[in-house]
Amino acid sequence: MLAGSARPTADLAFMNLRIGDIVATNVSTDCIGRENELKLLERLLADGGPVIARVHGIGGIGKSTLLSAFAARAEQLGATVISLDCRAIEPTERGFLSELSAAVGADLRSPDDAAHALGRFARRVVLMLDTYERFRLMDSWLRQLFVPSLSANVRIVLCGRDPMMTGWLTAPGWHDLILTLALDTLGDRAALDLLERSQASAADAQQIMRLTRGHPLALKLAVAGGRRTVDLESAVLPRVVEELTRLYVAEIGDAFTRRVLNAASVVRRTTLSLLSAMLPDASPQDAYERLRALPFVTISREGLHVHDTMQQTIAAALKAADPTTYREHRRAAFRQLRTEFRNAGASEMWRYTADMLYIIENPVTRNAFFPPNANLLAVETASPADCPAIEAIVARHEGDEAAAWLLGWWRRAPQAFRVVRDQHGALAGFYVLFEASSDLDVASTEADPVLRGWQADLRRNPVPADARVLFCLRWLGAANGEAPSPEQGAIWLDMKRSYMEMRPHLRRIYLPVNDIATYGPIAAGLGFRVLEDAGTSLDGKTYHTAMLDFGPQSVDGWLAGLVATELGIEDEQLLDADARELVLGESRVPLTRREFAVMQMLTERPGTAIDRDALLDTIWGRDYEGGSNVVDAVVRLLRKKLGDRASCIESVSGVGYRFRQKSA
Repeated sequence: MLAGSARPTADLAFMNLRIGDIVATNVSTDCIGRENELKLLERLLADGGPVIARVHGIGGIGKSTLLSAFAARAEQLGATVISLDCRAIEPTERGFLSELSAAVGADLRSPDDAAHALGRFARRVVLMLDTYERFRLMDSWLRQLFVPSLSANVRIVLCGRDPMMTGWLTAPGWHDLILTLALDTLGDRAALDLLERSQASAADAQQIMRLTRGHPLALKLAVAGGRRTVDLESAVLPRVVEELTRLYVAEIGDAFTRRVLNAASVVRRTTLSLLSAMLPDASPQDAYERLRALPFVTISREGLHVHDTMQQTIAAALKAADPTTYREHRRAAFRQLRTEFRNAGASEMWRYTADMLYIIENPVTRNAFFPPNANLLAVETASPADCPAIEAIVARHEGDEAAAWLLGWWRRAPQAFRVVRDQHGALAGFYVLFEASSDLDVASTEADPVLRGWQADLRRNPVPADARVLFCLRWLGAANGEAPSPEQGAIWLDMKRSYMEMRPHLRRIYLPVNDIATYGPIAAGLGFRVLEDAGTSLDGKTYHTAMLDFGPQSVDGWLAGLVATELGIEDEQLLDADARELVLGESRVPLTRREFAVMQMLTERPGTAIDRDALLDTIWGRDYEGGSNVVDAVVRLLRKKLGDRASCIESVSGVGYRFRQKSA
């Protein structure tokens, strides 16, 4: 009876076990060689332990695998786990709260809303941010505003390639609340376990271990590639991974799958539409399924993602071996992304911005968003305690007139000052940025030696009523002043946070430059123009004004123009819809109401033939009794105004007209 009665109980327990529970157990088991790291992360679940963990390590070291294993273990221990992939999050407060809203099923408009929502879930809530290096624009906001507002039941895991930024470690009160985990390669026992699970033979396992030195991605690549003869035992780990990636791709069975993988390597994410654009002679569905079937390819709601370490290696190999195909893939992807962006909703805009940024290779442009050596420097709003350090930097690098001007702004608008802190928390630089319309005193602005010229330019060349304008008064590093430095790189990066927050309404930014010989070419590469009549002299030095007009499509249109220039594609932004003008280089040509309506209808559907009758009905109205020759007359006037760009409006025999962007 006892034996008989025990069996139904065991069966019932088994029947109540969910498949998800089995998967969760397997996830933890699959995290081979990371038991110590998992135990350290479990400290987040205890009362009185750390509240933030920073997991970091080189590409392919197993960060995301560890994160998945910890999530499974935390859930088994009763915690609620919320995982966000920073690749998909717009690096703004708006973007982060939107993504978190979707994850928790609530409309979160502020950090306080988020704190309330997370606080009611469970006794312990773990919020995990993977690929955190993509989100460093918002690191100061997370540290200063978001995390402090959370309930004490919430724990944070930041996972990415870079170590923790210095602000967390140097700000008072944080040090004992942070757990830092730097992932290293696997030990011999763990590496052998992983190889045994991959069914590698004993002889192969020993050779693979010598070759890969316990790097998880390299171990998996060596097994998947089926090649062990390459001699890389003296190479550094990144070189090992690169070579194993090359061998793995070379051993893919058919040429078409290799073509698909090559195409996927040049874009941030792969979708059916991008595959169709890059491989026009292939079935996009077939290409997509082949890519999805490959190991090291994951799927998300954005599309397919090749492991980033492998993706960079494959793209570099394609660029070296077949630069023409590499370039054509990027050009085709750019055109498709531009087409899709026109119809994107507000919630989708960041995806296309991120896609454009990924395509950019020009170092001047790329360093403006991804400056080197800036990841350890924190940028945050200045506090009154920073006054002596700011005054010392100004005194070191500015003359008396310039110092009086700049420190006058410190007294009037200290909230516009943002400071850069080094690894020890010391103030290493600052910059001043504010919106042109943000409660400026008109009288003092007109008396200001720098802003007077900027306001005059805005009067001569006004922006649309809903457009926003930024004034950057100055940037100075403690050691190098205005000159290029890591501090300056951190400042440029932080400034891009403002760009993202203010799009799609940000139209212009003005800033002063002393060393125009150094910065002129850099500024020109980013689209800035030097305004000859808006400069000023202080202490016998000229402060030149550089102005960037982002264009009618704001930051996204500006980025698209930079990519188009880099790829040798003529930018399509001929029409400024806000101003109802043609944009022809540095000149603008006003349009009549009907000229604008025809041009807008054509440019909104590039490459599509639009019937004369459709133009007539939409613009002149169905009750118009004249003939369709009025359309031809307006098109003739448009072509005349377009000048050497007139061929962009093509005649389609028997139909009407088509807008076709001419590429180089």
